[in-house]
Amino acid sequence: MDTEVKKREFPQFNFPEGELLLVNKPYRWTSFDVVSKIRNSLKPLKLKVGHAGTLDPLATGLLIICTGKLTKKIDEFQAQEKEYTGTMIMGATTPSYDLETEVDSTFSISDLEEGSIRPACENFIGNIEQFPPAHSAVKIEGERLYVKARRGEAVERRARSIHISTFEITRIELPEIDFRVVCSKGTYIRSLIHDFGKSLNNGAYLSRLRRTRSGEYRCENAYEVMELVGHIKSLRPQEENIL
Repeated sequence: MDTEVKKREFPQFNFPEGELLLVNKPYRWTSFDVVSKIRNSLKPLKLKVGHAGTLDPLATGLLIICTGKLTKKIDEFQAQEKEYTGTMIMGATTPSYDLETEVDSTFSISDLEEGSIRPACENFIGNIEQFPPAHSAVKIEGERLYVKARRGEAVERRARSIHISTFEITRIELPEIDFRVVCSKGTYIRSLIHDFGKSLNNGAYLSRLRRTRSGEYRCENAYEVMELVGHIKSLRPQEENIL
């Protein structure tokens, strides 16, 4: 049996002119960690590198990275529709709406039934108003909300208009529920899950999240971070390949 591992074939990159790189963000990495790792791999070239849409450290999946002149189009890529899959835990809440903080309230799940859980998704389809989590990167008066929250300060959150085109339940094994969401830019899945729990007179928090698509770009076509970084570094002796 042939057990040879097939080596990934990379295109001919031109980073200064602009490359759109699809990266699979690892668990517990920040989006900036990914950008920083790629930017450092491109030294000594002094190029702009940025991402089109932040993923929380506890989320994984598709992160779009732009280099060089293509960074001017980051807002266009960021505005595209997003798709996520994930898991929520019913019967409890956390201040951050995910695993970043400890459970602060618990609820009985004995009355929860599939017949009420699935229809509850319909309440969140379409244009809705959503409050970002207190533990989020939204800026109020020049400071990130999560900085204030970690100091124990009360934070003023402003509702934002978002659009959810798909919210479906894909598995129910209480207290766990798996889901898929297709939504607009600016949607906080953590807030969606928190509000979903409230709509069932219960509690819920996010335990797993993965971005599977952004616009036409899909995670299955993404590079692993260190795979991409290793390839870029291998081009350094032949800088004409990346200039």
